[in-house]
Amino acid sequence: MTDIPVVLYACIHNGGRSLAAKVLTEHYGAGRVEARSAGSEPGESLNPLVVQVLHERGLSTEGERPKLLTTDGVAEADVVVTMGCGETCPIFPGKRYEDWELDDPKGQDLDTVRRIVDEVDAHVRRLLGELGAD
Repeated sequence: MTDIPVVLYACIHNGGRSLAAKVLTEHYGAGRVEARSAGSEPGESLNPLVVQVLHERGLSTEGERPKLLTTDGVAEADVVVTMGCGETCPIFPGKRYEDWELDDPKGQDLDTVRRIVDEVDAHVRRLLGELGAD
């Protein structure tokens, strides 16, 4: 067990919003928080426009791939952030849950995806501040 909080970001396909949140958390948290991501129905690949926007910010998505949201993954997390998959996420008493209402970047144009990633960025920074990991 570690002293740092574990944050799990969960969305549907785990290739857009939750991916961006994980990468941004790793960047800003710089080892003060462990970020994980998963999807209730993981896709086959990452959203290429989300990857592009993260790369524009100098952030790598190397080694990332969509992963299945599991009960064990939720149980291991200190904070669970859902983004459109709230009803499929297992609930454990005493665990902190947040639901971030964000548009799905799937099928959106580049400017819209940039806006969505900006919104994810703001939520991540706020959460890290609350966790004392900023």
